[in-house]
Amino acid sequence: MHILLKNVQVVAPSSPFHGQQQDILIENGIIRQIGTGLSAPQARVVSGDNLHVSLGWTDLFAHFSDPGQEYKEDLQSGVDAAAKGGYTTVMIVPNTQPALHTKAQIEYVISRTRHSAVQVLPIGAVTKNLEGTSLAEMYEMRLAGAVAFSDGLKPIQSPGIMLKALQYVKAVNGTIIQLPDDLSISSHGLMHEGIYSTQLGMPGKPAIAEELIIQRDLELAQYTDSRIHFTGISTRKSAELIANAKGKGIKVTCSVTPYHVSLTDAHLLSYDSNLKLNPPLRTAEDVQALRDAVKTGVIDCFATHHLPQDWDAKQVEFEYAKNGMIGLESAFGVLRKYLPEVPVERLIEMLSAQPRKIFGLPELSLSEGATANLTIFNPEEEWVLSTAHLASKSKNSAYIGAELKGSVKGIINGQYAQV
Repeated sequence: MHILLKNVQVVAPSSPFHGQQQDILIENGIIRQIGTGLSAPQARVVSGDNLHVSLGWTDLFAHFSDPGQEYKEDLQSGVDAAAKGGYTTVMIVPNTQPALHTKAQIEYVISRTRHSAVQVLPIGAVTKNLEGTSLAEMYEMRLAGAVAFSDGLKPIQSPGIMLKALQYVKAVNGTIIQLPDDLSISSHGLMHEGIYSTQLGMPGKPAIAEELIIQRDLELAQYTDSRIHFTGISTRKSAELIANAKGKGIKVTCSVTPYHVSLTDAHLLSYDSNLKLNPPLRTAEDVQALRDAVKTGVIDCFATHHLPQDWDAKQVEFEYAKNGMIGLESAFGVLRKYLPEVPVERLIEMLSAQPRKIFGLPELSLSEGATANLTIFNPEEEWVLSTAHLASKSKNSAYIGAELKGSVKGIINGQYAQV
């Protein structure tokens, strides 16, 4: 496979070609030549208006529903959705049936996706069967290829379990990922507790349910001198707590979803069940605080929280609808539209280099002789998301029909290319 990218803008601060218009020749998955005026008669030429190329993007929190709920998503459709969204690497949560809580389950994911266009990295469960009561065999899962550890969509409630987990992962140089939510406070909530939940007569999920878990786990991370990553933070105070902890030298990082920087609880007035999410959409003040935290670097990267749900799980009364929204295909378009003041270079860093650095993934290179791991995109193109654009088996996105900005043109990952 030979591909020639013509006249593309390089967005990769670690590359000597950063900020330059270049041609890139890729032969059998290797970047053979970077320069201007390149030609290769045997190569497939990829060209277009305002094409940009960066190191491949990484998502750190997606659900591929395989094994156990393949009617919502499976490993192949998840890979297709990720490629469509510009991702060359995706970390998937362990909330499958059975859970990814053993060496055998980790090996299943890796073996099934070994030859895919997108590298799929399983996150191992912290507790057996995701029950939150006893630690899973994290050491064996790490050796088998688990990239990090989390109970995924089921936040770890026990401080004792979290303490043990943080101590345990130090031995394997691992990181705990926590979705912060105190279920003893928020378990019956359907949306953010505030003016709109009162107007709609819905039980609310107070912000303090998220913030208490963050406060607790920051103390535990400091006590153990271990690494923790909070994903899906959604409130102003959450960002402030993490900023203060970073100032103290606590080993904490965090990510935010595209929908938490673009939508507010006011959108629930439409009763769109695709907006039933956890953490829930918060206030306009919270959204602005998160956007500011992206600009200042408090928020390290983005996580799609891609969570497929079948038609029956969403087309019911709001109270009975399942949580979650798909997000891989729409992520970049949403981020470019709703974070216009954030430079493209900064967004790309948060999509590519930052998550790899946080979780110790091999550093990528955009240079001659390096393996091609690239995302091709147009940061200015405006487009409308339609169901035809979605590669996921599920279509539960609140952005369908919305005009977005910034389109993905394809990925190249070694010898696999979807351009």
